Amino acid sequence: MATEPLRPTPPVPAPTPTGWRSIFLRADGLRAGWRLAIFFLIFFPLVIMAFLAAKAVRAPFPTSTIVVTPATVLTQEIVTLLATLGATIAMSLIERRPFGSYGLPLRQAFGGEFWRGALWGLAAMTGVILVMAAAGGFSFGGFALHGERLVWEAFLWAMAFLSVGLWEEFFFRGYALATLADGIGFWPAASIVSALFGAVHLNNGAEGWTGVPEIFLISMFFCVTLRRTGSLWFAVGMHAAWDFAETFIFSAPDSGTLAPGTLIHSTFHGPLWLTGGIVGPEASVVGVLAVVLALLLFARFYPARS
Repeated sequence: MATEPLRPTPPVPAPTPTGWRSIFLRADGLRAGWRLAIFFLIFFPLVIMAFLAAKAVRAPFPTSTIVVTPATVLTQEIVTLLATLGATIAMSLIERRPFGSYGLPLRQAFGGEFWRGALWGLAAMTGVILVMAAAGGFSFGGFALHGERLVWEAFLWAMAFLSVGLWEEFFFRGYALATLADGIGFWPAASIVSALFGAVHLNNGAEGWTGVPEIFLISMFFCVTLRRTGSLWFAVGMHAAWDFAETFIFSAPDSGTLAPGTLIHSTFHGPLWLTGGIVGPEASVVGVLAVVLALLLFARFYPARS
């Protein structure tokens, strides 16, 4: 007599916590908001310790909110990046999830997506400057650097803006975005993170509210790249290359900050809507349109993932 094959018993779903426990827990563990709170409780002490360690070795810190150098940028960004990495590693151990699930899988580090993002960043900023120049708002001027100093400054600024791209992308769109999205959904979380990203930039030099819309848009664009590529490496490359081109190659203000040791003696002239004034290209209409165009092109070349 034939017998029916044994079928695996489906797993019994975990019961949903009730009463006061539901404030802290859901069926699969601690609620997202509490996990995010633990992350910041770990992050802030690590920032303080990293800051004190940098002070102890006399690392250069910014003395002005207007003028920055590669050394001061590297110090500031590496201190916060190390704290972010430490807090994320701690949370990956607490949650028993792989570190790469928070946006920066190490096996993809500086791979194809990073370099594609870098090309997009260089192309986007170059397009912004060329449109400004064609409209009479930008003059290139002559070279400010030559020989060994050109190579050295280019290397230092590249390392500085790589650290900017790594920290800002991983802090805003790494663990924080992943966990907030787990609680309220990806796009609401992306909107909140992008609004905070724009607000934080108000602390930069002469940055004003005119630059915040473009910063919000580019943050949402970086969220789209995370969604479509599965990691932050494209965004890191584009972020670093955008800032490198803006500051070093074209000698433009970047979020209201200025930098010595850049490639050319450029000048901006014309209405603020065209040039962005002392805030920089992100406060210009051209900068906003460049981000919108980049977003449309990216959505065309990178279809939605299932």
